Amino acid sequence: MIISGGENIASSEVERVIYELPEVREVAVIGLRDGRWGERPVAIVVLTEGARLELPALTEHCRARLASFKVPKELIIRDSLPRNPSGKILKRVLRAELETVA
Repeated sequence: MIISGGENIASSEVERVIYELPEVREVAVIGLRDGRWGERPVAIVVLTEGARLELPALTEHCRARLASFKVPKELIIRDSLPRNPSGKILKRVLRAELETVA
């Protein structure tokens, strides 16, 4: 659960909307620390081969389907997402990696 500005955001709900985009092969939505809102939703995406995706296109798609506070504020494109041996995406690893960079 991501808490942004006192609002609860279920990352799975945002991920379902992003998966509607044909450019997206995999996605993980996490909350990163934000000085103003507490946390901000961030989408980490693995694209399908040859696809491109920019934040404005993602934002437009999500705004049509989600409340504005649930729309990811940042888009990060990666080649792969970290997984455990059973295949589950390790969001805590993503969060740790991204918070040390920020």
